[in-house]
Amino acid sequence: MATEFTGTGDPARSMALLWRAGGDPGPRPGPRPGLDVDRIVTAAVRLADAEGLAALSMRRVAADLGVGAMSLYTHVPGKGELVDLMLDAVLAELYPDEEVVRGGDWRARLAAVARANWDLFLRHPWALHVATGRPPLGPGLMRKYELELRAVDGLGLPEVEMDLLVTLVTGFVRGTVSGVQEKADAERLTGTTEDEWWAATEPYVAQVFDAERFPTAARVGPVAGEELGAYDPERSFEFGLARLLDGIGVLVPAGVPDDRTAS
Repeated sequence: MATEFTGTGDPARSMALLWRAGGDPGPRPGPRPGLDVDRIVTAAVRLADAEGLAALSMRRVAADLGVGAMSLYTHVPGKGELVDLMLDAVLAELYPDEEVVRGGDWRARLAAVARANWDLFLRHPWALHVATGRPPLGPGLMRKYELELRAVDGLGLPEVEMDLLVTLVTGFVRGTVSGVQEKADAERLTGTTEDEWWAATEPYVAQVFDAERFPTAARVGPVAGEELGAYDPERSFEFGLARLLDGIGVLVPAGVPDDRTAS
């Protein structure tokens, strides 16, 4: 899938649009609202959700909206700014119930952060392919960062470690959820499900596999395959998240309760 980068547009224009700083009048009254930034971003997100970033262009978004491409440029100057707006818009979907990152113990809060990000990438797989070396500092991203920091606030950790923990958890999610997208892409491109691929491959593997040369794989593979079947990103996510939280527990000062010590 194509990769897009945030921060490739004009920084001043992107920031003005992200914060709606006087550059767009917003929806107009009437039965059919006029073209505005929100309508453009909604159409672009809908297109990327359905067809991926490779299909995204100003011309295609304009066609989907039933307007000329030049009409878009009066509201959004280019694709670079549009990608910034799209990402910030979907990040704003996170944590509709902010209590999930405020209440409960630290393990529950960080688990909620991880699962919320996982669900976001499942809804918007294209967001995995947006590189954020220059993050769009809009209200959606800033709210996300604020709430995720609150999940580790009050634990007695230095500010730098708070930031690093948030990055650790969200980075783990991005790496793990990519397996879901890879499975979907492979099936779409080949027209073959993973189970069908393994069924077709298994007879050949049985002919060439040398159990004496690969004894550990010979022992572990059949047991794991029987329980897990084909690669299971969801199982890997839950297992990895639990181990990640165990490791984070080393940093948490003694005496701070979590769901394993509260009882």
